[in-house]
Amino acid sequence: MLEELERGDETEPPVDDEELDALDVELETMSFPATGIEVIEAFGSHEVESGEGSYDLGDLIPRSTASTYESPEEVRIRVLRPTVAAAMKRVVEAADDHQSAEFGSSQYEAYERTLRELKAIDADDDDEGVEVITDWIVERIREKETLPGSRDVRRRAAEFCRSNGYEVRNDEWLGV
Repeated sequence: MLEELERGDETEPPVDDEELDALDVELETMSFPATGIEVIEAFGSHEVESGEGSYDLGDLIPRSTASTYESPEEVRIRVLRPTVAAAMKRVVEAADDHQSAEFGSSQYEAYERTLRELKAIDADDDDEGVEVITDWIVERIREKETLPGSRDVRRRAAEFCRSNGYEVRNDEWLGV
């Protein structure tokens, strides 16, 4: 019960603590703040095991100068939720391709929270919601060369949920 309280609102099987400890040891050798590109160049092939599979750090961290990590702990936090991290990597890299599409920290956090909520809806759905909404965001960035508003992303996620039989109440994050 204590472990469950400690993990709080985790939406994915946790990455093994030994994996994170090994990553922390490696990251401590790097000077921070560091960009996503710097982290990938130094540790991109570092493998991280989660309950859902194995990921290279390069699959989870955006190859971008726009993504800056202030500490090893920030990198560790991103790696804790590999499905969401991989989705956000795609979004950040798509935004990077279009200079007019820039992230603010609150918008990044809102996108990430929306993807976490989608991940939490049903653990057995092969993360279809995360993939569909990520594809939609990337497509919008490419078409309009701007980021969709976080409210639009939440609204689109709610539409996806409702059309697939998942209840979304108005008092929830996705219930825009």
